[in-house]
Amino acid sequence: MNDSFVNALNTKKVTKAWLDAIGENLTNVYTVGYRESQPTFKTFLDSSISENVHRKFDQGKSMPGTSPENIYLEGQGFFTVRNDAGALSYTRLGEFKFDSEGVYRSKEGLAVQGYILNDKGEIMQGAKALNAAQFEETALNGGVADIPTTNIKLWIDPNNGKYLGKYDEFEFKGDGILYGKADSGKVVVPLFKVAIMNFHNPEGLFEVSQGRFMETEDSGKPVIGRGDVRGGLIEMSNTDFSANITYFKQAKLQMDIANKLVSTNKQLLEDAINLLGS
Repeated sequence: MNDSFVNALNTKKVTKAWLDAIGENLTNVYTVGYRESQPTFKTFLDSSISENVHRKFDQGKSMPGTSPENIYLEGQGFFTVRNDAGALSYTRLGEFKFDSEGVYRSKEGLAVQGYILNDKGEIMQGAKALNAAQFEETALNGGVADIPTTNIKLWIDPNNGKYLGKYDEFEFKGDGILYGKADSGKVVVPLFKVAIMNFHNPEGLFEVSQGRFMETEDSGKPVIGRGDVRGGLIEMSNTDFSANITYFKQAKLQMDIANKLVSTNKQLLEDAINLLGS
């Protein structure tokens, strides 16, 4: 027979973890790029214990960014960023900007990754050009991770502020391609394709910092991501506010019941001790 007092204490512990996760979600409901936290539980001797906390990777709503350099991913996957040591990580938060040297970076200073394109918009794999169909075929065969990415960089001419010394402006289009534009938009040249990666098991990713993840054995290797890239927008939190309010009410009720069970068991124990001592 299970100890109801122990079960009640376990329930309190689990409910506390649940309430903490709900509190984090509600606090970050307006945090740009925040991924909703979802604790999971497993049953153990008629009560539950907290097993893990996962991030929900559903789409968050778009909103105007802080700069036209920001990008929003509508679809499945992550932007790819690289630190100075060469380590890759992945994020949905496209609050990127070009630094003073023209390198496209995240707010943390990580270099956004992309593929170099030729003037036909084909991805360059070394000296070899891959058209869209070839890139797709490579990705389907699991080879997308073998196509080298590079820092997206628009060298800025200090004399006139033009990108790569000749483009007046740039534009991101839905296929994730960054175009250089000149002559009042009459000249449009593809320069880079933003690297979008996804994973067979995104929940297996390790969260390095809020909204930024690294691959693990559980997540598997990166594969091609799916979706459109939109310039000038960023992704908001994907927290479901109304659902979390409902969860909070349920968790609060569960905590009240657990507290009552603990209190009742303590009273029964005290009564039993008093009877034995009389």
